[in-house]
Amino acid sequence: MSAAAPPATTAPATPSAPKPVAPPPKAPPSRPRVRELHDSGTLRKESVDADRWFASGLVKVTGDANLGEGKLDGTVSIGGRLSAASARYRGVLEVDGAVEVSGALSGTGNLGVGSTLHAGTAELKGTARVGGPLTVDRMLKVDGSLAAPSAAVGELDLEGDARIPSNLTGLRVRTFLKEDSVFGIVRARAVSLKGKPTNLVEKVFFRRRRVRVERVEADEAELEAVEVKFVRAPKITLGRDAHVTEYEGTIVKQHPSSRVGFESKSELPYGLRR
Repeated sequence: MSAAAPPATTAPATPSAPKPVAPPPKAPPSRPRVRELHDSGTLRKESVDADRWFASGLVKVTGDANLGEGKLDGTVSIGGRLSAASARYRGVLEVDGAVEVSGALSGTGNLGVGSTLHAGTAELKGTARVGGPLTVDRMLKVDGSLAAPSAAVGELDLEGDARIPSNLTGLRVRTFLKEDSVFGIVRARAVSLKGKPTNLVEKVFFRRRRVRVERVEADEAELEAVEVKFVRAPKITLGRDAHVTEYEGTIVKQHPSSRVGFESKSELPYGLRR
């Protein structure tokens, strides 16, 4: 018998050299925050980051604005988010993103916010439209028109009209409503919802304002020239032209023109509405 052939041997593989690793891309250098920035006229900017920003004219910011203090006159639009310690506007302020003001927000004119709005305090004159929830830690004072899906405030003092179809919560809510308004659920310790009663001339021309409220929950509720489906309060005051469908609590005072209970209402014929 012939001897078996020895097993074949394989030469050890030579380890290949490691491939060089590309260094990570360098982050673009951050711009230092400007201490004070003045913009005027018609201009367009990518972003604003300043301790103090003074803008006047027609100013468009495509990105975010991060401020210590902002004073804005004219028409200012911000495509991103507005963050500030305090901000004041006069004219038109449009923010596509959220607004976060840790201190005081004040303004006269038209305010439009695409997302949420949060402020320490706010005093708004004119028209304010907020796309997301509105939150004010302490006092919100409105002289004009306010619209937001919901609102949480320390206190609300509003004269004008409002559309808050979901929840309105706070310690105290006081309103004098001069035009048609809508509220969902209003919860506060003290609630005063007063509409503007229809006078004789307005009745002749079929001009009737309607303030409609789904629900009021309070320790004390004062209602005048408003329609409320349900009220829960230990003390309820019904002023002139107030209408409450159902309630839990005690009516401590009631105007002769106020009503309690279900009422069937139909819209005026076309041509008689104004």
